[in-house]
Amino acid sequence: MSTPPQEISTVAHLDLDRYLGTWFEICRLPLKWEDAQARDITATYSLDTDGSIKVDNRCIDEDGKPDQAIGQAVPTDASKARLKVSFLPQYLRWLPFAKGDYWVMRVAPDYTAALVGTPDRANLWLLSRTPHLSNEVRDDYLSSAAAQGFDLATLIAPIQSGNVVSDAALARA
Repeated sequence: MSTPPQEISTVAHLDLDRYLGTWFEICRLPLKWEDAQARDITATYSLDTDGSIKVDNRCIDEDGKPDQAIGQAVPTDASKARLKVSFLPQYLRWLPFAKGDYWVMRVAPDYTAALVGTPDRANLWLLSRTPHLSNEVRDDYLSSAAAQGFDLATLIAPIQSGNVVSDAALARA
């Protein structure tokens, strides 16, 4: 009989003020609904008036069109490294199944890189403050994920040109 895998570990304390801002997606184990061909993917986190975190995900979709998804994240423990996120419309976010896990497993001391996963090890995101990470940093962070039991065989590395989808581009779409 095999023992169940240990729970994934997260950072001891996430400084939300330092985590806020724009991150570029370097690679991911995607959610079912994520566009595998999307490029120039960014996530911008900002503090909302109610104390929750606004999540503004933007990309260029497989058809070459700008796309955006707005969500809300709420820390679930004192470390603030374990969050619940919902991208459903505001009036449906109260539903218990409407929220997904977003656990910050690792963050650089200077908050320039972060590794985020789900406790079931199905989804993973490597994020950077810049559109590109050195191979050394990328491999180091992905080794951390593999050591925690993530299967990286289907990892997707989107094209990152450094462009961020603007409000104007979204308005034209």
